[in-house]
Amino acid sequence: MSTCSKTNIFFSLLLLGLAWALPASSEEIPLDHIVAVVDDDVVMASELEKRVADIYARLENSETEIPAESVLVPQVLERLILERLQLNRAQRMGIRISDEEVTQAMERMAESREQTVAQMVEDARQSGIDLTSLRQQLRNEITINRVQERAVNRRIYISEQEVDNFLASEEGQQWSSPDVNLGHILLPLSSGASRENVAEVEQKVRELYEQLQNGADFKSLAIAHSGAQDALQGGDLGWRKTTQLPSIFVSAVDKLSPGEVSMPIRSDAGYHLLKLYDRRGGGEQIVQQHKVRHILLKPNEIRSEDDTRTMLEGMRADILGGADFAELARKHSEDIGTALGGGDLGWSLPGQFVPEFEQIMGSIDTMAISEPFRTQFGWHILQVTERRRQDFSDEIQRRQAENIIRRRKFDEEQQIWLREIRDEAFVDIKL
Repeated sequence: MSTCSKTNIFFSLLLLGLAWALPASSEEIPLDHIVAVVDDDVVMASELEKRVADIYARLENSETEIPAESVLVPQVLERLILERLQLNRAQRMGIRISDEEVTQAMERMAESREQTVAQMVEDARQSGIDLTSLRQQLRNEITINRVQERAVNRRIYISEQEVDNFLASEEGQQWSSPDVNLGHILLPLSSGASRENVAEVEQKVRELYEQLQNGADFKSLAIAHSGAQDALQGGDLGWRKTTQLPSIFVSAVDKLSPGEVSMPIRSDAGYHLLKLYDRRGGGEQIVQQHKVRHILLKPNEIRSEDDTRTMLEGMRADILGGADFAELARKHSEDIGTALGGGDLGWSLPGQFVPEFEQIMGSIDTMAISEPFRTQFGWHILQVTERRRQDFSDEIQRRQAENIIRRRKFDEEQQIWLREIRDEAFVDIKL
């Protein structure tokens, strides 16, 4: 049993013991209790209540129609169960998110909101979320994303022939594809679903479609009924290139005008409904490329995070003092694939590196040496030796095509994988 589950169960027993110890005339004290057993872990009522309260507050602020508690609570509990399953898998896989990564995530979030970190933390505090809780929420989100990347990407294979076929298609030749702002509802079906279950889901998706045709609020129905990861955000997928959508969505979206909802779409993950909120045209695809090299060091049992960063600070000082970057990379870098080449990563392609790396790469001056920074792979310093802006070369086109295919397969496989781990788990709901 995990440390978390042991602590929660101990806490419940402690509260129960305190209640027995009180005089009979004492005022009744509500006790926390288990609402779901998830393998060797548990979800507590207090956790569920807090998440429901947070969602209600968010919906009120966004002026979204709020579903009944009887509808929302099971939906939120199911999301907590899936989160617990993924966090437990991360623990077994040895995934650890450093404090530095959480801090970087907070800085990116604040920047996206056009705030300082202090302003964002204050907004969270006024919503009842202290700094410790905010950092833990971000740590959990990063952890779940990391688990999904590892688990789902292993299920995806993209052949050269697939890339060739995409580039030869009419869609692949239309690089200036429009952006679409979509809403999404998924009614999931497992691969081994019975005919009765399939018929039941088919009937439900038809009913939802009719409600939407009669003016029902899409976001409210998504919160109440969707099984997708974006359900509690009202099914909002945000702005996406049509070429980044799962292939089964593309033809349906092409037929929609803003404000319209698609007919039900069947996939291996279940039934989907899409709402097109808006569409906007693309433009000429010019990208800025960076010719970049780096040195990577990884913390380990012997070398701590602080020691690793200090070593890189020393190497940076040596380079600034005249030492050769490539020679230091060959001697010390722990990126096996690039060390022998002096840390050379070549010309960057859009989306090639993790966000932390791309942010530093895009912000420093040419030939400058970055301060040490942390990514999921370890600690880096990098140098951009050249920059250029150009239209798609053959190499960039192929990478873009591969990224598009991978994104489509990832979205499809992610829902199937989540359904599989849910079906394989022992879950006992005690509501």
